[in-house]
Formats: sequence, C-alpha cells, structure tokens
Amino acid sequence: MEPADETQTMMQILRARTLRGLPPDTYLVPYASLGDALETHARRTPQRPFLIFLDDDGGRAAYSYAEFDHLVNRMANLLVSRYGVRRGERIATLAYNHPDTLLVYFACWKIGATVAPQNASEDDHRIRFILENAAARLLFAMPAYAERAAQLHRDIVLLDSELQQQLAQQSAEFTPGDPPDLEDECLLVYTSGTTGAPKGVQLIQYNLLCDAHAICEWQAIDADQRLMTILPIHHVNGIEMTTIAPLYAGASTVLNRSFRSGSFWQRMAAEQVTIVSVVPTILQFLCEAAADISGLDLQRFRHFVCGAGTLAVSLVERFEQQFGVRILHGYGLSETTCYSCFLPIDLDAATHHEWLTAHGYPSIGVPISINEMAIHDSEGREVAEGERGEIVIRGHNVMIGYFQRPDANAEAFRYGWFRSGDEGFMRRDLHGRPFFFITGRLKELINRGGVKYSPFEIEEVLMRIDGVRTGLAIAFDNIYYGEEVGAYIVREAGATIGESEVLAACRAVMPFAKCPKVVVFGDDIPVTTTGKYQRLRLKGLFRAWQQTQFRE
Repeated sequence: MEPADETQTMMQILRARTLRGLPPDTYLVPYASLGDALETHARRTPQRPFLIFLDDDGGRAAYSYAEFDHLVNRMANLLVSRYGVRRGERIATLAYNHPDTLLVYFACWKIGATVAPQNASEDDHRIRFILENAAARLLFAMPAYAERAAQLHRDIVLLDSELQQQLAQQSAEFTPGDPPDLEDECLLVYTSGTTGAPKGVQLIQYNLLCDAHAICEWQAIDADQRLMTILPIHHVNGIEMTTIAPLYAGASTVLNRSFRSGSFWQRMAAEQVTIVSVVPTILQFLCEAAADISGLDLQRFRHFVCGAGTLAVSLVERFEQQFGVRILHGYGLSETTCYSCFLPIDLDAATHHEWLTAHGYPSIGVPISINEMAIHDSEGREVAEGERGEIVIRGHNVMIGYFQRPDANAEAFRYGWFRSGDEGFMRRDLHGRPFFFITGRLKELINRGGVKYSPFEIEEVLMRIDGVRTGLAIAFDNIYYGEEVGAYIVREAGATIGESEVLAACRAVMPFAKCPKVVVFGDDIPVTTTGKYQRLRLKGLFRAWQQTQFRE
C-alpha cells in the first residue's frame, strides 16, 4: 500500500473508532487499565467471589477478588522474572476453560502484554501460521497438549504442577516497571477471511473495558449478579461477555470446563446464576435433552444472551415455550470486541416475542451505547428502513485494525465504518429505536455454531484429493449448528472416488468441525459472468441433511 493510501486508511479507521463525535481517546470508563479494574475490586470488596470454577468431574473451586488478584500478581512476577516478558510483547495460549488460563491472560494484561489465544480444535497448520504471524514470545499450554505444543513453538511453558510450585515462590504483589494503559494492545484473536488466510484482530484494553461498560449498562449487571461461562475462553464471547463484563461491575463469573447438557440446569440453580451466554447450538442441545427444571431453584435466573451464530425463529419459539425463559438475542464480532447490540431487556412478553418471530428473522436488537450501527449499500450509503444491505458499525469498541494486513484494513474501513460483511436490515419501533436483523453473510464464510470457517481453506484440501477435479465447500442450513459444512465435488474424467473417500481424506488433515459432513457429486458448477463460483446456488442440494446431527 502506498503511503498516501495508508494515511487514508488510518483516517478511516479513526473515523470508525469515533463515537458520535467523541474520539477513541475520550475514555468512557473509570479504570486506567484491566489490571486497575481487578485491583479496584480486590481493594473494595476483597472477599466477594470473582471466579468459581466447575470441572467436568464435579469439582468446584472458588476465588475471591483478593485471592485471584494475588494469583495474577504471582503469575505476572513469574512472567517478568523467569521469562522476561515485557510490555508490548505477545504470549500465546493453547489451553481450555480453566483458572490457570485466565491467570495467564490477566498477568499479561497487568504487564501490558498481548494474549493470542489458540483454539485447540484447529489444525496445526493454522495454529502454526498464527503463532508465527503474531510473533508470539511464548506458548503457554495445558499438559494435555504438551506434545503438540512442542511441535508448534520452540518456547513452551506448561501449565502444570511444576509451574504451580514456581508461582508459590513469587510475591503476591506486583508493580510493573512500565505500567500499561488503555491504549495497550491486549488481545490478538484470529478470524478467517474470504482469502483463507487468518486475520489478526487487534483489541486494546480500552476496547474490552468500554464494551464491558456498555454490556453491563444494557444488561443491568451490577455487583449482585452472577454470570456463567460455558463458551470457550479462547473466543471473545467467553472472554468479554462472561469474564470482563462481570469484572467491570465487580460481579462474579462461573467458569465451566465445558458445556454438559446433563448438568447444565443443576449448575445454574446451585450457583444462583442470573445470566448465561450461549450460542444457538447449545439451545438446540438443551431442547433435545428436555430436562425437567420444574423442581430447580432458578428464581435468580434472568435470561439467556444468545449470539455468535444463526438463530432460527423455530428454535427461539421452541426453546422459550419449552423452558419458559427468555432469550436475549444479540450480535457482534471479534472486530467490535464482542456484542454491539441486544434486544432490550425491558420489553413486555408480547413485544419481545414479536421482535423475535414476526419479521422472518429474530431481531439482533438495538445498538449499545458505545457504538452506532447502520445498514449501507455497496457504496457506503445508508439504505432506507427495511431495505437490505451491509451491517456496519462504528464506535469505541471497534478494533484498532487487522495486524499487518493493510489490504484488509483498507477494505473493512473503506467508508469510515467497520464493514461487517453481514447482510441485514433495520426497522424502528414506536419509540423510534432501531432494531436490526441479520439475514446472511456477504462474505463467504461458513458459520458453524458461531465458529467461522473459510471455504477456501477447506477447498485447498478437497483439491488435493486424487480424482477430484473441482471441490467446493458449501454452507448448508442445519438445526444443530446453524450451518454445517458440505462438499460439492466434480470428479475427474474416469474417476470413481466416493463420499467415504472424500470424508476420510478431509478428516486426516482437518478437525472434525471443519470437515465436510456430506458430499454431493455433480457434473458442473454454476459461475458468474466473471467466472466466480456461485456457492449459494448449490446450497439447496444439501436440504435433506438440515435436521441431521453429525457426530465424530
């Protein structure tokens, strides 16, 4: 990119990070950093529970604000003294939901370092690319991933018993030599793009805190609330919605090692949870488990927050009728920290139901206070109410950019808004509030249970299979994951390759979630006049598997 073009892109990013005329360095939060937020509550309410951890075997551990802050300080001291971690450096993790994972996160943030969390279910090729692209100094890994981590990075630290012994020798007080502030990058999360190459989303400490501020404001989260985390904390939803938001308010979070439908409601009741964040897949699983919750004490429970995937009207109606609890639909992206809009919490039952069911798509709600939203056409012009276009966002929760991707930044911020790549429309209520809807994706990503996969990454594998002339990855509707992955194959002349061979070849090199579940064979592929494949025209070929649950 030429210097003039780069300057123009930086100006567009600045516009997209400005909120109703307020520049992004006009801070709207009371904390000087993420570490300051933790220390403030550790000082004011030292005995209040911050983190409760529930493992998969029935074990439970609880940490007060003071206890957790002391553990974070020990980890920060270890990172600095033993590993030489400094402000501005990046540390990667290959872990799962566990208190030790959060200790690494918060220790890095107190130092002013960045966390680059990895999804362990991804393939090694992608993770290796991210680690190299991010220039990660260290890779913190759970012992279960030790062998794999050693193949991915030269400098690994295991979150094992030996590390616990080292932590015990560290001071419970920590003073950074070069204190971080709200402008320090703190998260580098990677999302797939239509080119197939993962893009690093750069989020600063202010992004996390201001989005948490608006989430707490909208959801009426105060220190008396208890949120539950069942989504993975390598993703912004698990990090922001149910970790940083309760931290911001001085509330509590219940961290689950994983989601288990058989114990979900019992844990909600036992821990007196008020809000839990889910994706549509979890709602589907809970419907099918059909637990009897009539005897459980759920009086403190308020609602589900649901986003990160395609939510069907039929699923909303089934779930709310079956369990008698409310779903608060919302929407956001990693590039906008987490949530950018929610349905209002003060809607009466009839109005709530209407916005979820009466417009063909469940409404994703109204913009929260620290961002604006609009629907634009392809030239960056706002369209009329009810007309479809691209969902765009601007405000203080917008990322500072894609790491080392000036091309992607120029495209995403072209008109001074962040362009989501998602199609939608907007309608206003009687009070003039804008209610937004998402109808599909302009980008050709497959959104399986809230995790987005580039079809091009999958097609690289398909095209390497003997007997395949052309292979396309197709997103098809599925009630369990919103979308599933299908493969449309045109065989080479004379080839006899079948479905089982294609699936086996894919599963040999990709995680199950990313692999095609169904293969359809054909003789030709529809293309545009410019030669681009028209994948959406192939979607209907997979309609027969819409209600099929695919198991590994």
